[in-house]
Amino acid sequence: MANITKKVSWSSRADESGAVGEGTPLLNGSEQRRLSRQPSEGGSIFQIGRLSTVDLEEEITSEEDSLAGRPKEIPHNEKLLSLKYESLDYDNIENQLFLEEERRMSHMGFRCLEISRWVVCGLIGFLTGLIACFIDIVVEELAGFKYQVVKENIEKFTEVGGLSISLLLWAVLNSAIVMVGAIIVAFFEPIAAGSGIPQIKCYLNGIKIPRVVRLKTLLVKVFGVICSVVGGLAVGKEGPMIHSGAVVAAGVSQGRSTSLKRDFKIFEYFRRDTEKRDFVSAGAAAGVSAAFGAPVGGVLFSLEEGASFWNQMLTWRIFFASMISTFTLNFFLSVYHQKPGDLSNPGLINFGRFQGDSVAYNLYEIPLFIAMGAIGGLLGALFNVLNYWLTIFRIRYVHRPCLQMMEAMLVAAVTATVSFTMIYFSNDCQPLGPEHTEEYPLQLFCADGEYNSMATAFFNTPERSVRSLFHNQPGTYNPLTLGLFTLTYFFLACWTYGLAVSAGVFIPSLLIGAAWGRLCGILLASITSTSSIWADPGKYALIGAAAQLGGIVRMTLSLTVIMVEATGNVTYGLPIMLVLMTAKIVGDYFVEGLYDIHIKLQSVPFLHWEAPATSHWLTAREVMSSPVTCLNRIEKVGKIVDTLSNTSTNHNGFPVVVQVSGNDEPAKLCGLILRSQLIVLLKHKVFVELARSRLTQRKLQLKDFRDAYPRFPPIQSIHVSQDERECMMDLTEFMNPTPYTVPQDTSLPRVFKLFRALGLRHLVVVDDENRVIGLVTRKDLARYHLGKHGLEELQLAQT
Repeated sequence: MANITKKVSWSSRADESGAVGEGTPLLNGSEQRRLSRQPSEGGSIFQIGRLSTVDLEEEITSEEDSLAGRPKEIPHNEKLLSLKYESLDYDNIENQLFLEEERRMSHMGFRCLEISRWVVCGLIGFLTGLIACFIDIVVEELAGFKYQVVKENIEKFTEVGGLSISLLLWAVLNSAIVMVGAIIVAFFEPIAAGSGIPQIKCYLNGIKIPRVVRLKTLLVKVFGVICSVVGGLAVGKEGPMIHSGAVVAAGVSQGRSTSLKRDFKIFEYFRRDTEKRDFVSAGAAAGVSAAFGAPVGGVLFSLEEGASFWNQMLTWRIFFASMISTFTLNFFLSVYHQKPGDLSNPGLINFGRFQGDSVAYNLYEIPLFIAMGAIGGLLGALFNVLNYWLTIFRIRYVHRPCLQMMEAMLVAAVTATVSFTMIYFSNDCQPLGPEHTEEYPLQLFCADGEYNSMATAFFNTPERSVRSLFHNQPGTYNPLTLGLFTLTYFFLACWTYGLAVSAGVFIPSLLIGAAWGRLCGILLASITSTSSIWADPGKYALIGAAAQLGGIVRMTLSLTVIMVEATGNVTYGLPIMLVLMTAKIVGDYFVEGLYDIHIKLQSVPFLHWEAPATSHWLTAREVMSSPVTCLNRIEKVGKIVDTLSNTSTNHNGFPVVVQVSGNDEPAKLCGLILRSQLIVLLKHKVFVELARSRLTQRKLQLKDFRDAYPRFPPIQSIHVSQDERECMMDLTEFMNPTPYTVPQDTSLPRVFKLFRALGLRHLVVVDDENRVIGLVTRKDLARYHLGKHGLEELQLAQT
C-alpha cells in the first residue's frame, strides 16, 4: 500500500510538508545500514502491522526547538518511526552526584520520602475524584436541560404538527455544543482529542509524548469531554478520565507548574522520569477507579500497560490512590444527590447490581457466552478496520483545524438526525408503569400511558442507556428496536471515534454490545419452551457489552476485573473472562486492537511485552545503530557543542570512552551521558579552566538538573564564546559509570527482554575488549517488530 503524504500528529496541527525521503538517516548516523527491498504486493487490509505509518511535524515549542531542521522520520522499509518521540530515562543515573546525595541521606530522610510518596498518591486520588465529580455533575445538568427542552418541543409539535422544527432544534443544539468542544481541541490543544488512553499507554510504555501531561491539556480535556457528551455524540466520559488522572499525577508529583511558571518548592526529589512515571501510573489507575468504581481494575490497568518495574510498595500506593479517588467521587456525589454518606455511586458509570435468581447462569450457558465472545471479536475487528480507514481519510483530507471542527459539527447533526428518525418511525410503545426508570420518557405517537422504547436508547446519556439495557424488565424492548439501534449506533460510534473532540470509546462499545446482547437473550428466550432459564435478558446484555468492548480494545485481565467490580457481582467473573479472551483471540486474528492501531498510525516506537517469536536469528550487532558518536571523559567544549548542534542526527545518549594505554590503543567504554545533562553543564559552564580560576565557584548539584527538568533548554539557546569552545569539560562526575552493556552476539529476544524489563533508554553494544561498536535504542527494537510475517520477509530480504 502506498505511503501517505499528508500526515498528522497527536500533539500538533497539520502542515503541508510531505513525506521524508528515503535518504533520511537512521539513529546514530547509520545512514547506510538499511535494507533495500520493495514493499510486498497484495497485502491484506487486515495486516495493519505492515501498513505505512504517518506523522506530522508538530508545532515547535521551547522543548522541541532542538529538533528544528532535523529529519522527522526514520524509514525502515514501508514502516516509519517518528524521531519526535523520545524514551523516558526510567533507569537511575548513578553518577557521583547521585551516589553522594544518597549516602548523605539518613534513614529518617528515606522514611520522609516514602511518606511523601503516599501523600502525593493521596492528593492524586483526591483531585482525580474531584475532577470526575465535576464532569459528572456538569454533564448531568447540561444534558438534562437539553433533553428537557427538546422533549417539550417534540411534545408540543406532535400535537400541532411541524416536528421538523424539533429535529432542527435538536441538531442545532448538538452542533453548537460540539462546536465549542471541537474548537478548544483543534485550535488550542490537539493532543486532548480522543480518550487519551493510547498516549497514556505509550507513556507507561516508556515513551515521552510531547504535551501529553500539561495543565492546558487537562483543562481542554475536561471541558472538551463535557461538550462531547452533552452534544449527543456517540462517546463516553470514562476513557478521558484515565488521561485526566495521569495529567493530575504528573503535575502534583512535581510540586510546580511549568505552564503557570509557579514553583512551590515541594517534592523536588521527584523531578525525574523514574519517579514521575510511577506517579503517572497511580494517576491512570485513579482515573480508571473514578470512571468505573473499580480500584483493583485500575491497578491492573496500570500493571498491564506499564513495564515490569513494579514493586510491592508501588502497587500499594497505586491502590491507595485508586481507593481515594473512588471514595472522593462517592462522597461528593452523595452530597450532590442530597444523600450525604450514601456511598452508592462508586464511579461515573454505574452498571447497577446484578443480583437475584433471575440473573443466575448455568453451566450449559457457557458455550453460548463463548459464542457471543466470538461475535464480539468479529464486530470489534470490523469496527477497528472501518475506523482505521476513516482515520486515513482524515489524515489525507481533514487535517486542518477548521475542517476538523466542521466534521465534528457534521457528525453531531447527523447523530441527532438519525436518532430523531429512528424514534419517529419506531412503533415500539411500552406501558409507562408507576416504577419506570426512564429519565425522559417520550410519548410521541404512542397512546396515553405509554412511551416510545426507541427514545429510551437514543434520548438519553449513553451511561443511562447502558443501565436501562442491563436492568429494564423483559419485554421493555422488542427485537426490531434493538437490531436497528445496534446497527445505527455501531456506525455512528465508529465515525465519531477519531474526531477532534475529547471523547472515549468505552461507553459506546458497552452500549452497542449491550443492545445486541439483549437481543440475543430475547431470541434465546423465544426459542425455548421454558423461559425461566433465559428469564432476564439483562445478563446477556452484560455479556454482549463485555464481548463488544473486548473485541474493540483487546484488554483482558484489567477489563475482566473492571467489569466484575462495576457489576458488583463476582458470579460473572468466569463468563466475562472467557468472553474477553475469546473476543481478543478472534479479533487479533484479523486486526490489532483500536488503541494499538492508533499508536502505529502516530509512528510511535511502542514496545510490546515480548520480542517477535521468530527473532532468535537476529543479534544485537544486526539491530544496533552504528557508528556511535562517543565523547572522551575529558572533552573539548567545542566538540560537545557541535555534537549537540548537529541537525542531521538525533542523539540523546553518548557513550563516554577513555584511552587506556597509549594513543594507538582503541578507546574503551567508561560511562554514558545524556544530552540533557550536557545541556545543563554547558548552561552552568562547568569547564575545567573556570573551575581552577574560580576558587569560590559553587559545585553543581542534582538540584540544578531537577530545576531544569523536564523542559531542558535547546542547545541553540546556550551561548558559548569562541574562547569557551577551547575549554575542556570533565564528564567523570556527571556520567553514569555503570551503563548496561551487551556483547555484540546477544540474541534479539535477550536484548529486548533486558531493554523492556529495566525500562532502558540506551543499551551499549561492546566487543570482547569493551570497545563501543553500537548502541541499541527503543527505535532500533521497534523497527524489527513488524507484525505478522514481518520478520520472515526481513530475513528473506537479507538472504
